[in-house]
Amino acid sequence: MPPARPRRTGNQGRVGTRCARMMAMRDQYGRPLTDLRVSLTDRCNLRCVYCMPEDGIDFRPPAELLQDDELVLLVEIAAELGVSKVRLTGGEPTVRPRIVELVRRVGAIPGITDLALTTNGLLLEMLARPLAAAGLTRVNVSLDTLDAAKFRRITRGGDVGRVLAGIRAAEAAGLGPIKLNAVVVRGFNEDEVVALAALTLDRPWEVRFIEVMPFGTVADVADAGIVSSAETMATIEAALGRLEPLDLTGDAPARTYRLPGAEGRLGFISPVSEPFCAKCGRIRLTADGRLRLCLLRDDEADLLGPLRAGASRDEMKMRFRAAAYRRPFGHALAEKLYPEKRVMIQIGG
Repeated sequence: MPPARPRRTGNQGRVGTRCARMMAMRDQYGRPLTDLRVSLTDRCNLRCVYCMPEDGIDFRPPAELLQDDELVLLVEIAAELGVSKVRLTGGEPTVRPRIVELVRRVGAIPGITDLALTTNGLLLEMLARPLAAAGLTRVNVSLDTLDAAKFRRITRGGDVGRVLAGIRAAEAAGLGPIKLNAVVVRGFNEDEVVALAALTLDRPWEVRFIEVMPFGTVADVADAGIVSSAETMATIEAALGRLEPLDLTGDAPARTYRLPGAEGRLGFISPVSEPFCAKCGRIRLTADGRLRLCLLRDDEADLLGPLRAGASRDEMKMRFRAAAYRRPFGHALAEKLYPEKRVMIQIGG
């Protein structure tokens, strides 16, 4: 049985989200910013081909990263500015020391109505129940293939069996709805999308197919490997039947569908072929304390430096709001203007 814990569900969650959107800070285009992605670390226990260059990266010394108290303070400020949803990312967030206690502290911040985690799932079998008891709402698990050999190839050594065990543990702990993220890369796993989509036939999961995005030193992987969502959808429909549209509004990153008779649903995230920038309400806090204004732009604002220099809470709130206001309208992938300063593992999804 899942551990007993408070849940944010039903009308309470919907009303809270509406209120947050009404009071939220806005960027220069008037978009309310209610969703904060917080990278807990730049380290990971995998080395996925689309996320990290083959020769690795130089990890930041721990002292240069946000410490627990600093991170909680910045999330508190974000909540005071109208952020209601927090997603913990990495690197791999579960390798962060004291992750369970950090989840407990972030989940207790007034105004935060949804606290989620994006993970590769390797440590979930051990951590799912403690995280749920600490207040984690749900998880997204990266799963690019069900084939053990391909998984080792994509992740450069990972064990898909441990990931599947982690997914089962998360479901048993009540961390739902379970969402599985598959980055589709030509030559690696585009022939796996049917098997992944079929997981939704008898499980109430959402399998989400994501177009690979070009970043810095791994941009060549994306350029050579982009599989459009339209191509992925056509492959799935040819094998499993017509997709029934569920939510195509663009209010969330994924456009969602259901296979005939399926318990779960499919999502398609198309940052390259169908950008959703016009309705994007997300900003990102990197592990080294910088507010990244767009996932696919290099523009950032340093928050950790002023915080450690003694800036007051009111000054930090002003800096946070001012940086968020200048957020760009969207990326420039169509013009092949790719982010160069960081790769995905250094930003958080």
